[in-house]
Amino acid sequence: MDGYDRRVTVLMVTDERFLDHRRERSHPERPARLEAVWAGIESAGIAAAIIGREPVPVSDSDLLRCHSDAQLAHLADLHAAGGGQVDLDTYMGAGSWEAARLAAGAGLVAVTALRDGEADVAFCAVRPPGHHATSTTSMGFCLVNNVAVTAASLADAGERVAIIDIDAHHGNGTQDVFYDDARVLFASLHQWPLYPGTGRIDEIGANGGVGTTLNLPLPIGAAGDTYRHGLDAAVIPVVERFNPDWLLVSAGFDGHRSDPLSDLGLTAGDFADLVVRIVGLVPAGRCILFLEGGYDLRALSDSAGATLAAIVGVDHRPEASSGDGPGRDVVDQAAKLHGVAI
Repeated sequence: MDGYDRRVTVLMVTDERFLDHRRERSHPERPARLEAVWAGIESAGIAAAIIGREPVPVSDSDLLRCHSDAQLAHLADLHAAGGGQVDLDTYMGAGSWEAARLAAGAGLVAVTALRDGEADVAFCAVRPPGHHATSTTSMGFCLVNNVAVTAASLADAGERVAIIDIDAHHGNGTQDVFYDDARVLFASLHQWPLYPGTGRIDEIGANGGVGTTLNLPLPIGAAGDTYRHGLDAAVIPVVERFNPDWLLVSAGFDGHRSDPLSDLGLTAGDFADLVVRIVGLVPAGRCILFLEGGYDLRALSDSAGATLAAIVGVDHRPEASSGDGPGRDVVDQAAKLHGVAI
């Protein structure tokens, strides 16, 4: 026996065309990242629980739910010119615009498949990532906001949507899109201070969306116990109170202790712990994970493999979970601000 629960299946939406997002010079957000994710899932030995699906390019109308005409026109112009720099950190190569449109469409493919009962959970293994792209600006390695496109589509269909972002960097773009939107809850656990400099505790939403943004800006060195406390004491109570129909996860693995772009203390085992708890917040067929960051290839591979294995009930842990670290006080402060009893 291979050991996993055959009742649990994961729809993985991915494509080799995502590898075409590249530039000649080296860059942390490179095609090898996605290859590392694929390798990690293969090493986990859960192939029989994975249902593969190709993405479909997102439509302009779906992009316009989250992004301005001017922003999309600028990206299209760069594509027509053969690529170029969007900002100091963010680039477009010749194949980037097609990859970005496929990445943004992947979540919509996953929604349809889950609604049709084809799997229990979906994982969009895509690039470029998306959570830094705001409604007007592409930045932070992100061209368009993949998770926001899916959330906006669901919200416009009358669904309540919760987004949990576990990337080491704050999902400023996702927060920006939904900051005053009561239909979408956004919760983020991230390192502070760190790029892009947003995600303070007192950023809680605006206008009709007050209270639907929850930020846990955690200090350098925050590790597994802090993150588990963050879920238990703040994120889970707020999500349960919101009572979402769908749960979307910005699954960034750059909080790993080996990642070159952050200073947190998580391990592959921690990501497995966190995601299993998050997935369990909604019924089967209502949770979609989106690949965001993760820039140490070995750590990314191990973390992705451990996470998907845990979802299907396999204890595949190249690393054990970590323990103590700073930041419990931040969690308690945020919980109090959002009316959660500690």
